[in-house]
Amino acid sequence: MLWKFSQRAQAQKSSVIREILKVTEQDDVISFAGGLPSPDTFPIAEIQSAVNTVFASNDVYGALQYGPTEGYAPLRQWIADYLSHRDQVAVSADEILIVTGSQQALDLIGKALIDEHDKVLVESPTFLGALQSFNQYNPEYIAVESDQEGLIPESIDDELAKSAKFFYTIPNFQNPTGRRLSVSRRQALAVKTKLNDLVLVEDDPYGELDYRGQRLPALYTLARENTVYLGSFSKILAPGLRLGYVVANKLFISKLVQLKQASDLHTPSLTQYIAYQIVSKNNFLSQHIPKIRQLYSTRCQYMLHSLAQYMPKEVHWNEPEGGMFIWVELPQNMNATELLREAISRKIVFVPGETMFAQRDKTNCLRLAFVTVPEEKIDRGIKILAEIINQHIKK
Repeated sequence: MLWKFSQRAQAQKSSVIREILKVTEQDDVISFAGGLPSPDTFPIAEIQSAVNTVFASNDVYGALQYGPTEGYAPLRQWIADYLSHRDQVAVSADEILIVTGSQQALDLIGKALIDEHDKVLVESPTFLGALQSFNQYNPEYIAVESDQEGLIPESIDDELAKSAKFFYTIPNFQNPTGRRLSVSRRQALAVKTKLNDLVLVEDDPYGELDYRGQRLPALYTLARENTVYLGSFSKILAPGLRLGYVVANKLFISKLVQLKQASDLHTPSLTQYIAYQIVSKNNFLSQHIPKIRQLYSTRCQYMLHSLAQYMPKEVHWNEPEGGMFIWVELPQNMNATELLREAISRKIVFVPGETMFAQRDKTNCLRLAFVTVPEEKIDRGIKILAEIINQHIKK
């Protein structure tokens, strides 16, 4: 059978990270690759209890039935109340759309905003999953200049801000770099977007993972009408629930609702009911999230210690204040993708940074994810990786 795939389908490429993850299925591989939350943080007992509660109640029929595209009303209201309290800004339930993971939100936003060859601003580097999603609509990417503190708002001139469809950014512990945007840069970006009617797409899956619990103001609180905010339960409950949400003005939400109806009708009712049962009881997240922060902070510090102990002086990395990633820069003449092949032969896996640049113009970077790796494996894996890098430096 000769399949006559569309040009869009033919243009799609497999995710480098997803291909790498196939290697990690081997028990003896030490993986610093997947941006997966640690299973040690999954609230299994609470999920089990919530499932039992849903199935023992009259609500079970609603949980197993088709639901509204906008999402389960009590969960939407809970999110609105949670954000209003956390961020000290009024959010209403009709400004919220529940999506099947925030990856679906990226797809819906691409459908809603991108026509072929439209300019889309992205950080440099940026989240590979966002590039994959937006690529379907064939935009022209403009990489916003960044440094060790993240994106540089001044690098977006007024002409570019006016001509771009939107700017996609992860201001908190960015994937892949782990950087967090400072308050002053958030404020400068908000001013620029409001002056130029630039839409901000603020992706915030890691904002709750500040190791000290010191949250910075969300961009949507600084530029409310210009910002589409994406939140997720994947990093604070479990990614298998596939629950995320979009916060935006009612007009934009209504357009996303129409697009979602054509996509999957609605996010699964059952997982929404389960999540609501968990988060709405006894301030669960206020007790659960600090445990995640503590575990991730411990493993981050352990990896930073191992990097400092084993890596040659020519290698540099950041020291994140939260999140799940450390960004490593190798000497300019090294190629992280080529390095990966040798690392795999020694049972070490990481993600090369090349695919996370819109123009693929930087090859000497890599991302290390540490939260799923026990301390003893972190030390052993970093030691082996450092040996491989050292050998290449001495060539």
